[in-house]
Amino acid sequence: MALPPKIYQFLVGVFASMGSILFGYDLGVIAGVIASETFISYFDTPTPVQTGIVVSFFTGGAFCGAGLAGPCGDRFGRRWTIVIGCIIYLLGGGLQTGAQNMEFLWAGRWLAGLGVGFLVMIIPLYQAEISHPSIRGTITSLQQFMLGIGSFVAGWVSYGTFISIKTSTAQWRIPLAIQIVPALVLGGLIFLFPESPRWLIDHGRPDEGLKTLARLHSNGNVADPWVRAEFDQIQESITHEHENEAKSYLELFTNKSSFRRLFIACALQASIQMTGVSAIQYYSVRIYGQIGISSADTLKYQAINNVIGLVGEAFCVLFVDRFGRRWPLIIGNLCNMVCFLIACILIAQFPPGSTNNQAASWGFTIMTWLYNFSFSATCGPLSWVIPAEIFDTRTRSKGVSLATMVSFAFNTLIGQVTDIAMTNIGYKYYFLFIICNFTNALFFWAFLPETKGLPLEEMNYLFTNAPYVVPFHDKEAYRANYAEDLESRAREIQEKGEMVDHVN
Repeated sequence: MALPPKIYQFLVGVFASMGSILFGYDLGVIAGVIASETFISYFDTPTPVQTGIVVSFFTGGAFCGAGLAGPCGDRFGRRWTIVIGCIIYLLGGGLQTGAQNMEFLWAGRWLAGLGVGFLVMIIPLYQAEISHPSIRGTITSLQQFMLGIGSFVAGWVSYGTFISIKTSTAQWRIPLAIQIVPALVLGGLIFLFPESPRWLIDHGRPDEGLKTLARLHSNGNVADPWVRAEFDQIQESITHEHENEAKSYLELFTNKSSFRRLFIACALQASIQMTGVSAIQYYSVRIYGQIGISSADTLKYQAINNVIGLVGEAFCVLFVDRFGRRWPLIIGNLCNMVCFLIACILIAQFPPGSTNNQAASWGFTIMTWLYNFSFSATCGPLSWVIPAEIFDTRTRSKGVSLATMVSFAFNTLIGQVTDIAMTNIGYKYYFLFIICNFTNALFFWAFLPETKGLPLEEMNYLFTNAPYVVPFHDKEAYRANYAEDLESRAREIQEKGEMVDHVN
């Protein structure tokens, strides 16, 4: 029995998002690795700068990977770009696992980051292009959910090896080796799944594009009215894009509609890093230590934190297509701000060593858990959903590539300066995240239009006609109603088919 089309699309999205497991696992595992006693002794007590490079080389490589994935995705297709990312990641994972010195480790971290940059850029784009508009948010938000799965596994693996292996480098080599498995599975099996129909149509392969649309939306029936209507709408949109939209990266900056979308996508990805999430992920041992919590307890609490993050991400997957993008992003940033503010006050009032206040330690821990739920249910998933859906087919790979590069640039910055900042100014470093979460909320309230439920082909109309300052305007005034047009086309095609059958 054939799967219902939306279930099939969802399962394809789940498999593709295995690439996010790699990213999440690496984000989650590195805190335990650099805190391991055998790691510190094996690498002769690395300096804060050396430790920062271990963290930031990964995101620096990802910055380059995201940039290369843009033209690669346009030229070779979405699936081949995923395969290339997996191959590069495997090389990096192998170098990290077998590292004999710090230079080996840095090279492995950079290559693994390069592969992850390919994957996290192309996967939400691929998911958006295969999805029905009514479930597009659900499928693209799987990127963050699977990232959470990776962090969850990493947290418990790190905790287990940290407390059970005390004298061998296996304490940190085993966690680094496990990251290789998902890359093997994803790279080996991705060609069992369809290429993006929009990429196929955009590259002069309309027959294959139609068959792929039918495979995704009607169990292979190319005569299905909705499939034919979507196919016609995509072709018309792509023809318009070829005549009017960006043919190079430069035109993303010269076309007003394209630049507006690029600016929002880049601002969103930068804002995510400035919520403070990367600082907590990379340096949880140091951060918890500021309130007097031991390294072993920190890894345990961080593992629990990963479970909470998964719950938040599952919440977003279930409800993003009901609640939309705009207000969850605004509210999430405000909740993040409150959590950081309270945590900052606790550290300031109860500095480690001056008191044994257990209530303050638990209060700090609970605030980081609440922060993680807030971030995981809103900002994290939406940072992948929105860039993947707001660009045209012609600009999507380029725009998402640049936005993802911005994400990794800011991620690298936070990874490099956090250890140094905490050493020199302590809790005052968190003022940065309190302020940024507030300004994030203000920015998206002012400038981000709602995109829930709109076909990808309508985004050009939306960002061309919607006012730059969004509040206080009727959103129906700048909708082209492509969804209704799609249904109308489908009805017409169905009626014509019924008339032909009646005549025959």
